[in-house]
Amino acid sequence: MRRFFIFYKEVRNMWGTIKEDLKAIRERDPAVRSWIEAVLCYPGLHALFFYRIAHFFYRIRLYLLARMISNIGRFFTGIEIHPGAQIGKGIFIDHGMGVVIGETAEIGDYVTIYQGATLGGTGKEKGKRHPTIGNNVVISSGAKVLGPFTVGDNSKIGAGSVVLKEVPSDCTVVGVPGRIVVKDNKKLKCVDKREEIDLDQVRLPDPVFQEIECMKKRIADLEDYIYKMEGDAKHDIV
Repeated sequence: MRRFFIFYKEVRNMWGTIKEDLKAIRERDPAVRSWIEAVLCYPGLHALFFYRIAHFFYRIRLYLLARMISNIGRFFTGIEIHPGAQIGKGIFIDHGMGVVIGETAEIGDYVTIYQGATLGGTGKEKGKRHPTIGNNVVISSGAKVLGPFTVGDNSKIGAGSVVLKEVPSDCTVVGVPGRIVVKDNKKLKCVDKREEIDLDQVRLPDPVFQEIECMKKRIADLEDYIYKMEGDAKHDIV
């Protein structure tokens, strides 16, 4: 009887989490037109459904069965989520093809993950080797977050970025390797007075461009100084 109540509680919790995942699709994807479309046509939701079943069996140490269910989900969706990962509610995996989430990864609530993203490790070490993702984080297309560190709440990883170290809360990271270019919703190292960049996947600051602009400005200042000094020297000779 006790086992029945435990199983019932697990199923109830799982169903509540799946409803939050479904709600996340309706809230964050303007392309979806109905609940039934979200249920039938979104591989990210299907992958999470397979994962949550596999995770249940992983928790009760039926590891082989868990991996088999996980592989079935991967076959049908193109999304690989290890059953040992810990994933919160309200997760939205958009499109999802090529997404990989490792065994010791931890993902908070209301996280958005786009296609081609990887939450992976950096070696063969044992124990915690995958990242911990906070709440309300956005991981853009093709981003790679590699290693056992934390990405803080409300942060954003730009498309194609490779993140190898900890990211504080309320930050935006872009580049290879990833660099923090926005913190507390304010740009870092601004080179001009342009308007604040909207935190979407396209109009993100470019740290390489910013460094080049800083170097160009510094070179221009040095040239002006040299020209001024040369002019003063000629005047003294005359």
